[in-house]
Amino acid sequence: MAHHGEVYRGALKKIINSPSDAVDEMLDGFVAAHGDLVRLAAPRVVARCRPAGSKVGFVVGGGSGHEPAFAGYVGRGLADAAACGDIFTSPPPGVCLDAIRAANAGRGVLLGYGNYSGDVLNFGLAAQMAAAEGIEVREVQVTDDVASAPAGKTSRRRGIAGDIFVFKCIGAAAERGVPLDEVERIARKANAATRSMGVALSPCEVPGSDRPTFELPADMMEIGMGVHGEPGVRRGPLEPADEIAGHLVAAILADLDMPAGQELALMVNGLGATPYMDQYILYRAARRALEAAGHAIARSYVGEFITSLEMTGASITVMELDVELRSLLDDPALSPRFVQ
Repeated sequence: MAHHGEVYRGALKKIINSPSDAVDEMLDGFVAAHGDLVRLAAPRVVARCRPAGSKVGFVVGGGSGHEPAFAGYVGRGLADAAACGDIFTSPPPGVCLDAIRAANAGRGVLLGYGNYSGDVLNFGLAAQMAAAEGIEVREVQVTDDVASAPAGKTSRRRGIAGDIFVFKCIGAAAERGVPLDEVERIARKANAATRSMGVALSPCEVPGSDRPTFELPADMMEIGMGVHGEPGVRRGPLEPADEIAGHLVAAILADLDMPAGQELALMVNGLGATPYMDQYILYRAARRALEAAGHAIARSYVGEFITSLEMTGASITVMELDVELRSLLDDPALSPRFVQ
């Protein structure tokens, strides 16, 4: 381990051609690799290969660099299209509009995305443009990150790995053929039931940049850091996995304020450079902490669901389950990066 105070400095090595071409070349490779499921419907828009029939359209999206989010969740039982921006940058309104058009089957379109100012602005503008074309559009911002704003100000919270639980429930509802009002209700219910908090151990390195996204001493961690390097709630020496999980679970439980015996879905999400060994050790600790608080883990997810390039770290996400949400999580899904 480095001496206390030594700053992490990455090698800035990437297997790319040109930084300016990285996103488009990634998407070219993505649709070529998964051509049985997805296609490039327009520049920066990944859509389902086969029309889903008469259903509410569901669009996800955001900046690139979070793979497998967001294009990885386009498929049956999930999203109909994804709008992909530059690295850590919201897709522009025109790309969002193209995604809405690709997802539209005549029954309205719901937009689901993390609560970031650029996404709110650009997806909102695209929704207005789509309305002018006669497409009814609703929007739901995911706000699961308890570290990003206090209780009572959830509308200011960021969307992180909780995106995946919310997207899964929205996609399942839309696939069932229910109307737009009902899909929107389920989206808001799923978001309200979901909380997350993360820890970062190292920064990531945006292609073309000559420095990491932030500086963090090699023997330190930051609790509550966002997936773009947004500041967390505290920085301190690296602790064992059980203690890290304890901090994250305690913050989530304090925010959810659940009765004992609540059934939960639990996700441990790696941020891009965290070994699966570490992720399962963190899952073990999080599960034990939740069970010690009297809750039951009914559904479990471990892996890389929304990353931050090669950031080292992980997040814990908890969703309060009832019969409806558990059923939606369990519905079949088939996308390049999520199969159930």
